[in-house]
Amino acid sequence: MAEGGYWHDESGPEYVIRRSGIYSQHSQRQFQVQWENASVEMCNVMTWLGFGPHIRKARRDFYMENNMLLNAQHLGKVKMITTGSKAEGLTCLYESDVDNMYVKEDVMCLEDGLSGDMLPKETTLFTLNTGSCYHGHCWLLLKRRGTAFNQTLSNALCDDENGRSFLNSDVYVTVLNSTTPTSDEVRHSRAGPSMPTSIGAYHQDRVLSFACDCPSILQKWAERRRNWPAPDIVQKVVSLRAFVTPVGYKGSENRAVEWRIGFNTGENELVSSLNNTQVYIYVILKMVVKDILKPINKEITSYTVKNLVFWLAENNHQELFTERNLFHWLCEGLKELRTALSTTKLSYYMIPERNLMDSCGMNEKQQRTWVAIINELMNEGPLLVLKLPKIRQAIVSHPVSLFWYGQRRFELELLMLKCMNRLEQCKAADGISNTSDSMLNSILTRIDQIVREVRQRMIEEGSCVNELMEIHNRILM
Repeated sequence: MAEGGYWHDESGPEYVIRRSGIYSQHSQRQFQVQWENASVEMCNVMTWLGFGPHIRKARRDFYMENNMLLNAQHLGKVKMITTGSKAEGLTCLYESDVDNMYVKEDVMCLEDGLSGDMLPKETTLFTLNTGSCYHGHCWLLLKRRGTAFNQTLSNALCDDENGRSFLNSDVYVTVLNSTTPTSDEVRHSRAGPSMPTSIGAYHQDRVLSFACDCPSILQKWAERRRNWPAPDIVQKVVSLRAFVTPVGYKGSENRAVEWRIGFNTGENELVSSLNNTQVYIYVILKMVVKDILKPINKEITSYTVKNLVFWLAENNHQELFTERNLFHWLCEGLKELRTALSTTKLSYYMIPERNLMDSCGMNEKQQRTWVAIINELMNEGPLLVLKLPKIRQAIVSHPVSLFWYGQRRFELELLMLKCMNRLEQCKAADGISNTSDSMLNSILTRIDQIVREVRQRMIEEGSCVNELMEIHNRILM
């Protein structure tokens, strides 16, 4: 971010935000140039905040390797897949919860009409029964007991009035969550399909799931006319399986026995195929929801925003999403969010018949308040980002300090990611890591050096924070 740019006045060391000119009587072209210049500088700010393409790729690569290393220890049993903001490369190590999906590998769910005869005899088969469920939800009817069928599945089976066995989602989660936690693990209340846990600064949302083959849903999605994603990405998403997770439709009287159909790995691919401008729109809109609208009961979520951005990308020509047009598209995103709130309608990107705003729990007062807030934000133009604490702090910071701390944060985060995977690589058969590994010790030494450098700089700047571990954790939050 250059000194004296759109956001700053060079008159003093505190770099007062320049407000003049935004609402003045300039020509349309001059007004457009102002927005374009502000957009370019905002893209630079987003890069220094840790949302640039290189750090996103490094994070994605880490979680892919981490999943591979951990899954190698549990071949044929449970497969872990990291999803959400961590898999998208959009959050620092301790910045938000890690969303991990645990897929039981000896269970397969099939769209009605698929046989499954070619699957191994160990595999238990369920059929998706969607007839009496809201769009994107289903019952799991037992089709075949595999030889690996276990007591957990058996305990969660129920029979309907026709004698058919189906899997109760609530019972299944309850049974699995009754296992004894580790000594340093704290378990929290269930949230939808997720079972949140924490160990120190590390917070994880665990979601139990089964793989699912539903070609008709994916084919219908693939055949839509679109500007995005590219055909090769469409085919890759189609090639990836869906998953069912243990959560029913909020408005259903049978929600305790229902399961939700999702496309987590496919959605990871979709986020990866967004260009930089689209990613920045996604991140800023998430900040608007979290820091300004502040929903208490998840009436609006980051998942809502993700789907909104997917639709924005699909419905518009990709060459229009440039760094000079960031604020134009951010306002378009706010318009779409306003529409979703005022109409309580937003289609799920993969299954448009499912309305993500249906039964979201938003009351009329919230609706009016949030629509008014979004109108106010749109009237602010580029200055709306000053209402977002993380971005405001970066804008008003001295560029030299922002650059220095940003470099240390990126290096520390990358080293921590490497350290975590190296610990897995160094594990012996007994599960204990070989801490004498030279590469591991080199990484740990540099991590310690960075944290001490940051502490020294903070002391020089008058900070009272002195604990190395506290500094380490705060950098990565």
